[in-house]
Amino acid sequence: MRLLHTMLRVGDLDRSIKFYTEVLGMKLLRQKDYPQGEFTLAFLGYGNEEENTVLELTYNWGVDKYELGTAYGHIAIEVPDVYAAAEAIKQAGGKIIREAGPMNAGTTIIAFAEDPDGYQIEFIGADHVRS
Repeated sequence: MRLLHTMLRVGDLDRSIKFYTEVLGMKLLRQKDYPQGEFTLAFLGYGNEEENTVLELTYNWGVDKYELGTAYGHIAIEVPDVYAAAEAIKQAGGKIIREAGPMNAGTTIIAFAEDPDGYQIEFIGADHVRS
């Protein structure tokens, strides 16, 4: 077994694809309209779906906003340098909501960004300890 993808509902598919590709550097892997269901799916990631977990963006036609709820936390992306990643995100027009620095009650360097729909994305240094 393996984790295939994480799905997020988005209010503006083009805006979200632009954010994940131009700000976070993902590639649009595939996109398909489902006219009978009135939705579009777009799959993005840092590598192909056969070997990597990817992000599925779901746009339900005519829905431009969602309530995120209190159960959702964040997605996490490993980066070589959290400080550099946060700066690059800001330079590309992304919104950093927690500047790079040590996490609370620990030493792991993290930062958080927010996508156009308000979903939080955590950036963790590649040298963090996995336990």
